[in-house]
Amino acid sequence: MKIHLKTIILSLTMVSFMACNAKNKTPKETALAKTNIVNTEPNKQYIKVALLLDTSNSMDGLIDQAKAQLWDIVNELSYAKCGNNKPNLQIALYEYGNDRLNSDEGYIRQVLGFSEDLDDISKELFSLTTNGGNEYCGQVIQTSLNQLNWGKNPDDLKLIFIAGNEPFTQGKVNYKDASVNAKEKDVTINTIFCGNYNQGISSYWKDGAKLTHGDYMAINHNQKTVHIASPYDDEILILNKKLNKTYVAYGKRGASKIALQAEQDSNAGYYSKANAVKRTVSKSSHLYKNKSWDLVDAVEDKEVAIEDLNDDVLPDVLKGKSKLEIENYILEKKKERETIQKKIQELNAKRSKYIAAQSTKTNNGLQNAMTKAIKEQAKKKKYTWD
Repeated sequence: MKIHLKTIILSLTMVSFMACNAKNKTPKETALAKTNIVNTEPNKQYIKVALLLDTSNSMDGLIDQAKAQLWDIVNELSYAKCGNNKPNLQIALYEYGNDRLNSDEGYIRQVLGFSEDLDDISKELFSLTTNGGNEYCGQVIQTSLNQLNWGKNPDDLKLIFIAGNEPFTQGKVNYKDASVNAKEKDVTINTIFCGNYNQGISSYWKDGAKLTHGDYMAINHNQKTVHIASPYDDEILILNKKLNKTYVAYGKRGASKIALQAEQDSNAGYYSKANAVKRTVSKSSHLYKNKSWDLVDAVEDKEVAIEDLNDDVLPDVLKGKSKLEIENYILEKKKERETIQKKIQELNAKRSKYIAAQSTKTNNGLQNAMTKAIKEQAKKKKYTWD
């Protein structure tokens, strides 16, 4: 069969202009650490965010903002699009500058490797406490570059956000050297100085971002997070309870993960009813997946095959059931979940419109800084927002 040269050239030209899908044909990669999730699907894009938080004594406000604003950030990222696809989200968490941490490792700890499990991310955020220490920015950046599996997909958006308030130059690892390594991995470093904007510049936080074309931001980390209530909140929270009942726990982790889901609902509600609503909205998005313990997600993502399930991994409601009965039960729960999630999204659209009409202006520092930077840098990868 003859293939004309013009046809080949036209095809190559069209491929080169396809947003988010031009160069992502990479082989499957081996995990660098068991906590890391590997991008094994070459046509699936990820937003990868490594959050490096200073947990020294003066950073109680920063940690509080991270806990209180997590669901705002997740919800904003759930609207991202890469061509016709919605990229998944992976978040890694590090703490640094805490005297309780190992001094030989630069007072740095990987709290969580890249994970898509939003409940685990919330749990680990709520586990953080502060204590006095030495803050080595260059070293924690380099540690995250070394330990995390950033992958080689050029369409992934790979970002580091480092937040703190001590000079960026401290420690034995020069931040400029870490920036060179970040660029080699196509990782953008964004710096968030907790304090006066000009002070952050003079202590080299702005320079730390500039070297990888990242954003430098200064926030008031002691400012309390503002959560605006709406007339739709109660109805959304009722739907959240119904949504939780669609999860079909299986395996050794099932019971503990169901309990963790409820615990993180409670943690979100600790800040306000409105914040619990934001978590519910996150749970109605494509970013909230639980294939490691929920049969509905596991079957949909082909993590397990129904015919391979043994009674000992099934919940009591499915023990002794035929494969067809199990399949029908899971399908019923899936349809129920999709209906509930759709209702939550519809109510959230009304809620968002209501909040936008309020005269109150919110200035939630960490959330605003991160979402603004992510959106700007996503444009370079041809990402768009709904």
